[in-house]
Amino acid sequence: MKLVIANESHFKYAEIICDTIAESAKVRGTGIAKRTLEYILKKLQNGNAIIALDRDVFAGFCYIEVWGHEKYVANSGLIVHPNYRNKGLAKKIKKSIFELSLKKFPNAKIFGITTGLAVLKINYALGYKPVTFSELTDDPEFWKGCQTCKNFDVLTRTEQKMCLCTGMLYDPISKSEAKKDKLNSKAFSRLKKIKEKLFLKKKVK
Repeated sequence: MKLVIANESHFKYAEIICDTIAESAKVRGTGIAKRTLEYILKKLQNGNAIIALDRDVFAGFCYIEVWGHEKYVANSGLIVHPNYRNKGLAKKIKKSIFELSLKKFPNAKIFGITTGLAVLKINYALGYKPVTFSELTDDPEFWKGCQTCKNFDVLTRTEQKMCLCTGMLYDPISKSEAKKDKLNSKAFSRLKKIKEKLFLKKKVK
C-alpha cells in the first residue's frame, strides 16, 4: 500500500473516487455532499490531494480545499474503498493529508465537518477540537458545497449555525503558542530550582 500526493497521472481514478463517495453516502444514510467528476479531477491536478493505492488498485482518497484567502483549509472527501476498510487506512490517509496541509499552508486553520464517529476520533487524535460553526470559515463557496447533502435543509433552517455534522478545528498558531508557554513554564521551573539550591548552599555556609 502506498500513499502519494495526487497528480494528473491519477486522473484514471477520478470516476471510481466519485462512485465510492456516492455509494458510501447511500450505505451510511448520512449526509455526504456529492462530488462531480470535474471537481475530483481538479483536486487530482492541483497537488492538494492524497490517494492510496494497492499497486495500481484504488484504495482511498482525501483532498485539501482552500478558503478565505488561505486563512482556512479543509481536509475533505475522505473515502476508503469497501475492499480496504477496517484496516486503519482512513487514519493513515487523514494523517498524510493533515501533514500535507501543514506543509503547504502552515498558517491556515485546518477544519472539517463530519457526521462520522471514526473521522471525529481521528481528527481529535490529530489535535482538532470540536467548535461551533461560527468558528469555521464564512466563505459562502464552502457552504455551497453542502447543497447536495441530504441534510442541507437543517443547515438553512438554523441560518448556518448548526447541522447534523460536527465542526472541528486545528489552529496551528494557538498550538504553537501553547507549546511555547509550556516550554517557558518548564524553563522557569528549572531556574527556580537552581536558585533554591544556590540559596540553600549559601544559607548553609
